[in-house]
Amino acid sequence: MPAPRPAVPDAAAAPPRLGQACEQHLLRLEQVRRLAPRTLVNYRRDLRDLCLRAARAGVDADALQPRHLRAWVAALHAQGMSPRAIAARLSAWRGLLRWMGTEGLLRTDPARELRAPRAQRPLPKALSVEHALALASAGDAKADARAEARAHALTELLYSSGLRVSELVGLDLRPVRGAEHVSLGWIDWDGAEAHVLGKGGKRRSVPVGAQAMQALREWLRLRGEAPAQAAAGDRAALFLGPRGARITAQRVREELRRRALQAGLPIAVHPHMLRHSFASHLLQSSGDLRGVQELLGHASIASTQVYTRLDFQHLAKVYDQAHPRARKPR
Repeated sequence: MPAPRPAVPDAAAAPPRLGQACEQHLLRLEQVRRLAPRTLVNYRRDLRDLCLRAARAGVDADALQPRHLRAWVAALHAQGMSPRAIAARLSAWRGLLRWMGTEGLLRTDPARELRAPRAQRPLPKALSVEHALALASAGDAKADARAEARAHALTELLYSSGLRVSELVGLDLRPVRGAEHVSLGWIDWDGAEAHVLGKGGKRRSVPVGAQAMQALREWLRLRGEAPAQAAAGDRAALFLGPRGARITAQRVREELRRRALQAGLPIAVHPHMLRHSFASHLLQSSGDLRGVQELLGHASIASTQVYTRLDFQHLAKVYDQAHPRARKPR
């Protein structure tokens, strides 16, 4: 079922030109730039906020001034919004106003000189190698064999290939291109690769390790068939949930939380933590930043460079524990 077209709620309460421009811009983000549904929801919320603030101030698009935007950013800060969240909201506003300028809807861009407050980028949380291996090999011999095989396979695949949870749940057994269903991703069983559709509608292929392939084949043996009345997309899905429908991202998170408890890990585990672990451990072993960028599907090398900081943090910890001159004197 196609996602509903993004529109600005309460557009009637927004200034006419600004409200109309917001709707056109959101439609462009959906149909031309093909942003993910969750990203569109965030843009929709941020642009709605801009429209409502402009309506309260009684200004339309052509009357917007830098002082308006500065006052609204200051108000967000006073409300306790984090610098990171303010930067994201301002980015959405700036994107709209820049687009309006290129379309001739604005003579000047009021956000051109506006800067968001600086926020320190938090380091990604990754498992240690020991914890990652413990998670992958955890299990409950008394539990349902099918559920255990599914949990084992999705854990191995997330850690082996660094997939996003949206990419994992979108995987099919094999490529499907039909009127009812088109595969977002699939497993190449002979080539031991996963072909996925990542952010920005970009496809990439990632290798699947031997342990993950073995776990996937065991899951395939126990997977069974989706119910006859299931949608075509569910029948093609690699991972089926307990009721025979395509597994959801929420279900994957629950499986990982349960598996982390089985493994006795001291921290909560979520799907993106396994993606961080994949990148960090691969970078520690290979030192190939460009290769890790390609496997993760990052558009910018800056997104991948954060793992070099994580790698240095790991090395610094090893130094503090091992080097005799790093220890505090008694």
